[in-house]
Amino acid sequence: MDTGKLKRISDCQWMIEQQGDMNVSAILFGDEKIISDMDEKVYEQAVNVARLPGIVRASYAMPDAHWGYGFPIGGVAAFDPENGGVISAGGVGFDISCGVRTLTTGLTVDDLKAKKEVLADMLERKIPAGVGSAGKLNLSIDGIEDVLVGGARWAVENGYGTDEDLKRIEENGCIEGAQPRYVSEHAKTRQKDQVGTLGSGNHYLEVQQVTKIFDKQTADIFGLVEGDIAVSIHCGSRGLGHQIGTDFLQDMVRQAASMGIMLPEKELACAPLDSDLGRKYIGAMNSGINCALANRQVLTHLVREIFDRILPKAKVRLLYDVSHNTCKLETHIIGGKEKKLYVHRKGATRSFGAGHPSLPADLRAAGQPVLIGGTMGTASYVLCGMNEAMELSFGSACHGSGRSMSRHQAAKQWQGRQVVKDLASRNIIIRSPSFKGIAEEAPGAYKDIDAVVNATEKAKLAKRVARLEPLLCVKG
Repeated sequence: MDTGKLKRISDCQWMIEQQGDMNVSAILFGDEKIISDMDEKVYEQAVNVARLPGIVRASYAMPDAHWGYGFPIGGVAAFDPENGGVISAGGVGFDISCGVRTLTTGLTVDDLKAKKEVLADMLERKIPAGVGSAGKLNLSIDGIEDVLVGGARWAVENGYGTDEDLKRIEENGCIEGAQPRYVSEHAKTRQKDQVGTLGSGNHYLEVQQVTKIFDKQTADIFGLVEGDIAVSIHCGSRGLGHQIGTDFLQDMVRQAASMGIMLPEKELACAPLDSDLGRKYIGAMNSGINCALANRQVLTHLVREIFDRILPKAKVRLLYDVSHNTCKLETHIIGGKEKKLYVHRKGATRSFGAGHPSLPADLRAAGQPVLIGGTMGTASYVLCGMNEAMELSFGSACHGSGRSMSRHQAAKQWQGRQVVKDLASRNIIIRSPSFKGIAEEAPGAYKDIDAVVNATEKAKLAKRVARLEPLLCVKG
């Protein structure tokens, strides 16, 4: 990206000034190298988002931003329902409520040493992964609707976890306002046997070692200790979320003109928040959020069963679960007054600071855990939210390192078998049903996660708490 087109606000904040038919400016976060390395499509998409009706304050792109469908991945935008604001399926993404859940185990690397291969084999057998993967649950349509209404609470009520888990999940495990009647039968059918599965792409279950603590006080509150073993799960709403996105994008494109919306591009299809279509999408999207929360909760139960069998000393506790593909009704301060806004985060993680009333009581003094996923051979991070982010980005931060090349380009450059061998030489075990998928998700296809996280902290979006490095990874 040509930084000459931008106005530099600070070391890690850049502005595309409001011009033409933009309703607000656009703000990009990152140091000069990160911004320079961003593809030009991020500039174009951030500007197009700024043209949407009812947008508030600015269109934002996080340090991991790259080209996406309509919105950039790493894009954040808030809309005012009382001022013509819209909701965009492309601004949520096809994998509704894709997110990261991190678990602590109380184990050390020494505890794992003799059992690492056995654990990898068992996780591969018991955790369904890959395109079209099916789990041990085979639900009826009525059963799926119960999942869409209940989220992780449904999972706990059905024996997959504890009430303590729910306290450590965004929305306490279940978002209100889910309306399964607005989810197509095809979407529900796709999900009947996919609850408790990882899926494909960059979705994974990873056993990690805490290798560095940056903020001991916060790490103590989070239960993170250098040398300890953690488990992170990255997945979303599977086929159901994708089908919801597909169905509603078609409707939004078809009805845009009749609702008085002139789209900068078709991929930004949206609907007024106060329209029948907008309300239906919100009900369907919230169903997708609950589906993803239930999915990660069932996977957590499976992880606990496996650790109980192989490493019975483990105490697998949920640190936190947070999504990074959502649109949520939140209260923010605009012009000195509280205002309810619909905040789109697409490939961006909520990052609420210390004291926020939505946070669990035992974490509130520290701020919200912000979980940043890596890519098989790179580090992951636990950060915590900062109060400055509420003004800077509607309480949002990055969600990963962000792709530096497409899956097609990556598959041309790397061979999956060789990636597995290279990682094995670093004592990282990979298990996956697809060598092609491994090539597409090769660590080299992503930006430098350390640089992205450092820029996120310098921009005051979230601060570093701990660095986690992979030991073994079950990859979709």
